[in-house]
Amino acid sequence: MQLINELWQASGLYQMSWGQFVMILVGLLLLYLAIAKKFEPLLLVTIGFGGILANIPGVDIATGDGLLHLIYIVGIETGAFPLIIFMGVGAMTDFGPLLANPRTLFLGAAAQFGIFATLLGALGLTSLGWMDFSLKEAAAIGIIGGADGPTAIYVAGKLAPHLLGAIAVAAYSYMALVPIIQPPIMRLLTTKQERSIVMTQLRDVSRLEKIVFPLLLLLLIALLLPSAAPLLGMFCFGNLMKECGVVDRLSDTTQNALINIVTIFLGLAVGSKLQADVFLSATTISILLLGIIAFSIGTASGVLMAKAMNAMSKVPINPLIGAAGVSAVPMAARVVNRVGLEANPQNFLLMHAMGPNVAGVIGSAIAAGIMILFTSSS
Repeated sequence: MQLINELWQASGLYQMSWGQFVMILVGLLLLYLAIAKKFEPLLLVTIGFGGILANIPGVDIATGDGLLHLIYIVGIETGAFPLIIFMGVGAMTDFGPLLANPRTLFLGAAAQFGIFATLLGALGLTSLGWMDFSLKEAAAIGIIGGADGPTAIYVAGKLAPHLLGAIAVAAYSYMALVPIIQPPIMRLLTTKQERSIVMTQLRDVSRLEKIVFPLLLLLLIALLLPSAAPLLGMFCFGNLMKECGVVDRLSDTTQNALINIVTIFLGLAVGSKLQADVFLSATTISILLLGIIAFSIGTASGVLMAKAMNAMSKVPINPLIGAAGVSAVPMAARVVNRVGLEANPQNFLLMHAMGPNVAGVIGSAIAAGIMILFTSSS
């Protein structure tokens, strides 16, 4: 009887707190969304499973010398994993649509307004006593508005590592919910006539342009804003490997094997931060609310910028493509294309939307550099 009692007291069921039970359910929910609904499965499967492991009582896999904690130290604290993923994203990116229609760069820039609006909002609510965020924490939360998971993780790891779990889950959840969140905002801010605008076919972009652009982009931004160089540098390096045509083996490895391996470890490391004592708090709820506000403002800002550009140009652009200015590549562009086809079955906006979509990745990296630069001394 004593042996049975000792076994029971040593079991996870006996040691489990209500918070750990809730977080295991959260992990299962993330797995359900990834597997059944196919919401960002590459990340949510690993984050959800890592979250379950982190909340099993009596297991130190997410703390101390545990495997998940060691992965977190190696990949997240150093910033290595988000940077490697950015290199992989760069290797899968085509700058052609952006180069063919450079005006779309302004749409990608406008969509980053949600980041800075949320930063100011979080600080304002803190000054009113409704929330309690420092400048660094507010900056890390605001970056969710870019809908760029690796950038959000990179900035959170630098500025507010204790909020990493909530910020990462919010960023990837809203990326996964792009098809649900964006269309109502797009329809609200545009008329059917605007959504039906057919854009002219993009010009062909030469191989030389595609090779020179990442180099010029890196030198221009990195020399003006060195804090953005790590993210933007890896992004441009990955793209250069793809476009130069002489390192196809490296480009293929970066696009496939390398990014897949790092994605596994990144997700598990983020999941290790979904521990009940850290995640279940009013702060987490505030982050989730501010994150959705940031993403919504970013979407709206891109659409409104497109409408403003139409007012000043004789060559109209479909304002829907402004919503693709967030960094969710290529999901946001696909959503734009779908909404455009609903208004006009002959209106194919996918390639046009890829311009602001790629510009959004650049914009989020620049915004991250600005956040790190101006908060590093606070």
